Amino acid sequence: MKDKDLNKIAAIEKAVSQKYGQEAIQNPQANWDEEKEKEYLFQLKEFYKIKKPRESWEDKINVNGIKATKKLLNRESLVTCPVCGNFPQKTLDDVCLLKFDCCSKCYVQYVEGREERWKKGWRPNENK
Repeated sequence: MKDKDLNKIAAIEKAVSQKYGQEAIQNPQANWDEEKEKEYLFQLKEFYKIKKPRESWEDKINVNGIKATKKLLNRESLVTCPVCGNFPQKTLDDVCLLKFDCCSKCYVQYVEGREERWKKGWRPNENK
C-alpha cells in the first residue's frame, strides 16, 4: 500500500472513533470469548427452530402458471368465483365471496338489488 493510503485509513478511523467511540473501530473478535460463542449458537438454534416451520408455508406452488405460496393458497378466500371463475383481487371480493358466493364484480352485475332472488338460488346462465 502507498503511504498516502495508510494515512487516509488512519484519518478515517480517527474520525469514526471520535464520532462513534473506540468500539466502532476495534476488531470484532477482540471481545469474543467462549461464553459469547455458546450464547450465539444457542440464539442461532432458537432462530432456526422458529424459522423452519414458517418456511414450509413459504414454499412456492405453481397455480396456472403463477407462483404462489402455500400460505396464500390456504386462505379460505382464495378460491375462484363460482359465477365467472376469476380469482378475488380485492378485499371486497373476499367479503362478497363469503356473503354471496361470488366476486364483487358479479355481485354488482347480478346480485345488487336482487339479494332475495340470489339467496333463493338463482344464478346467471352459463352463456352470459
